[in-house]
Amino acid sequence: MADRVYPAAKPNPPPAAAAAAAGNGNGGAPASSSFPAPKPQMYQRPIYRPQAPAKRRRGRSCRCSLCCCFCWSLLALVLLALVAAVAGGAFYLLYRPQRPTFTVSSVRLAALNLTSSPTAPLLTDAITLTVTARNPNKKMVYLYGDLTLTAATAANAVPLGSATVPGFTHAAGNTTVLAATIASAAAPVDPSGASADIKKSGAFSVVLDADTSAGVRVGSLTTKKIGIQVHCEGIKVTPPPPAPKRAARGKNATALLTPAPAPAAADATTTTTATTVSTAAHSCKVRVRVKIWKWTF
Repeated sequence: MADRVYPAAKPNPPPAAAAAAAGNGNGGAPASSSFPAPKPQMYQRPIYRPQAPAKRRRGRSCRCSLCCCFCWSLLALVLLALVAAVAGGAFYLLYRPQRPTFTVSSVRLAALNLTSSPTAPLLTDAITLTVTARNPNKKMVYLYGDLTLTAATAANAVPLGSATVPGFTHAAGNTTVLAATIASAAAPVDPSGASADIKKSGAFSVVLDADTSAGVRVGSLTTKKIGIQVHCEGIKVTPPPPAPKRAARGKNATALLTPAPAPAAADATTTTTATTVSTAAHSCKVRVRVKIWKWTF
């Protein structure tokens, strides 16, 4: 019996041929694509285009740097404040620093003359005073520059004159007495304020100020001088009594009778009591004045 030989499996037709066969099987319609494929349908390799490197974000790094700088600065300030506090505490425990005290021991209005001009009155006066300065510290020495003393009325601050006292070295535990005369010669003043404050008969209140610079010496260490002001309030002065009138002399002059003067001791006592006021109960205040650019505090 003869063996049958079956034909080998046909290879798969290419896609184009399969499409053509399918088209012929559907009524002979032409194929939708042809082989080989047209150029637009061919695979094209993309062109390599190098890209620019991505920019680094500098905003975040800058913020981190600023934060670190702020933290280190704050830490440095805290450490400096801590060191200053420790040094100040040790200095206070060792030396016990105290402010100097100033007291106006006596004040006397020796002369007073105010012209009666309604527009521009002129003031002439002289005030003699004694200031007692005391250094309560046991190990600290104060170094004062020249003191500028000024006086004014307490109500409307009408200036009464000024004077300068040379500077001095105030030793530890020492008491120094300063004498000065504040004077003004024919100085124009405000008519309304002068007429209300300055009284030719009767006491009126004045304010005394002393501006200077002071430094401190502790052992071999001397600090830089800073401005201070000594302010004194509650001081009352009494104008001196008017001079007695003298009798006119001349051929046709008429003699003026004046009352007999009081005894010398009584007169001296009355004058001193009327023109000198003790201000021991009104101690002065010491203020530190700091100058920043054009302003003084």
